[in-house]
Amino acid sequence: MSFATWIAFVIAGTLIAISPGSGAVLSMSHGLAYGLKKASATVLGLQFGLILVLVIAGAGVGSLLLASSLAFTIVKTIGALYLIWLGIQSWRARAEATSVDTAGLAAHPSFGKRVMTGFLTNSTNPKGIIFMVAVLPQFISKEAPLLPQLAILGVTMVTIDSIVMHGYAALASSMQRFFRDVRAVKLQNRIFGAVLVIMGALLFLVEPGRRAA
Repeated sequence: MSFATWIAFVIAGTLIAISPGSGAVLSMSHGLAYGLKKASATVLGLQFGLILVLVIAGAGVGSLLLASSLAFTIVKTIGALYLIWLGIQSWRARAEATSVDTAGLAAHPSFGKRVMTGFLTNSTNPKGIIFMVAVLPQFISKEAPLLPQLAILGVTMVTIDSIVMHGYAALASSMQRFFRDVRAVKLQNRIFGAVLVIMGALLFLVEPGRRAA
């Protein structure tokens, strides 16, 4: 892989990472609710999910998945329902007035649960599979060994996405001081809940033959 090809992938990967999606919404939601430090567990889970998607796409399984209407529909349905479930959970979450430093500590899910939430959000997102199946082949040389190239692209994409998702979480975390009272927390929960439900519903419209935007 040439340096020019790698730079082109960095640019493409950055554009993909910063585009609004379920991962960005989840990072902002957890950054606002739990703070940047605790939202890092969510970002870690998102990267585990991204790695799985990269492996699926790189191994060619993604192409087979897109070719199978039933398999794609199953993955799409699971991903859509999971986002809708997360949105409903956020909408119904109990609102409590807290300080900026201790916001919601009693209600915070465990480290493992935050990681798993991030993992499931990315790994069950069919738009991510479509992205990677469409993008990866453009940066892979047939003349060079496949695995080293996939490793380089994978590490690059995970690094970019980690930075961007932490940026989203940090931006949301910086706004915690505006969400100290019960009404503000309730509004926050319902806004992010509604957005996640809408994103989940929109996933039902994703088709194998279309590139996600």
